Amino acid sequence: MSAPLADQLDIVIPTIRNLDFLEEWRPFFQPYHLIIVQDGDPTKKIHVPEGFDYELYNRNDIERILGDKAWAISFKDSACRCFGFMVSKKRYIYTIDDDCFVAKDPSGKPINVLEQHIKNLLTPSTPFFFNTLYDPYREGADFVRGYPFSLREGVPTATSHGLWLNIPDYDAPTQMVKPKERNQRFVDAVMTIPKGTLYPMCGMNLAFDRELIGAAMYFGLMGEGQPIGRYDDMWAGWCTKVICDHLGVGCKTGLPYVWHSKASNPFVNLRKEYKGIFWQEEIIPFFQNMTLSKSSTNVEECYLEMAELVRKGLGHIDPYFTKLADGMVAWIEGWRLLNPKA
Repeated sequence: MSAPLADQLDIVIPTIRNLDFLEEWRPFFQPYHLIIVQDGDPTKKIHVPEGFDYELYNRNDIERILGDKAWAISFKDSACRCFGFMVSKKRYIYTIDDDCFVAKDPSGKPINVLEQHIKNLLTPSTPFFFNTLYDPYREGADFVRGYPFSLREGVPTATSHGLWLNIPDYDAPTQMVKPKERNQRFVDAVMTIPKGTLYPMCGMNLAFDRELIGAAMYFGLMGEGQPIGRYDDMWAGWCTKVICDHLGVGCKTGLPYVWHSKASNPFVNLRKEYKGIFWQEEIIPFFQNMTLSKSSTNVEECYLEMAELVRKGLGHIDPYFTKLADGMVAWIEGWRLLNPKA
């Protein structure tokens, strides 16, 4: 089986446990380099199955490498995965949770998530005009009648957001109301998220182009010592979508699917989420109304400008947002440290 972009893509996995789940992924992941970010106790030994090419970082490594900026990487939360985005030297990133397994399409064929994500990233997005046949670059589809010819070239794709069968990505209140609900709907579609539209980005099955959006793929301050959790990927999704819209690149959602095997505890989740459930009603309009200046012409400039807008526009909600804005700045400083311009 050929492995597309094997020398240009890293797989980033945050974990606190042995990575036995990789055995099921071996046919698809073994040709690629893995970056494992170990959360929690750095003295704990994490077992990685033989035959995988990987590097593993724990909290001690993060503090050694980032020094006084290490505080910006979350502790005891899967948000620590973004450290892997920072240390990677590859063009593309795929990140997955360790409770996600290989899904099957309706014919029973195992789904090669990397193959589909790479197709999504290497074909253009169409954020400025919606195509009712969804992805026009897919085999068997095209632009429909009435689609402007001036927009048919599309724009580069920065983010490919995949979905999940079995356990859906629900918030705690929805989990409590529908504890037995499972997603069994396989929707065979990929679509571009329109310009000006935000979306709830999930980091469980996500690929992106580091050159186009990597410097903004910061999963915020979550976990130990923070008043909020389970909003790490949401935060990154809001920030990256606003920047993608500003810079004229695209975000796709839909295929590929993974099999999400384990429902997290809704009561634990509620304790992590409850402030965010209130705060998001103000945060989302803040991002919807955000306008970045024309002088911000690259991702790093956009993100630093966004950090100051967060400080001024959300700081009144809670002191946490001032600290988060500082974290965004520290993230960019760390990014520049590990990714110096040529």
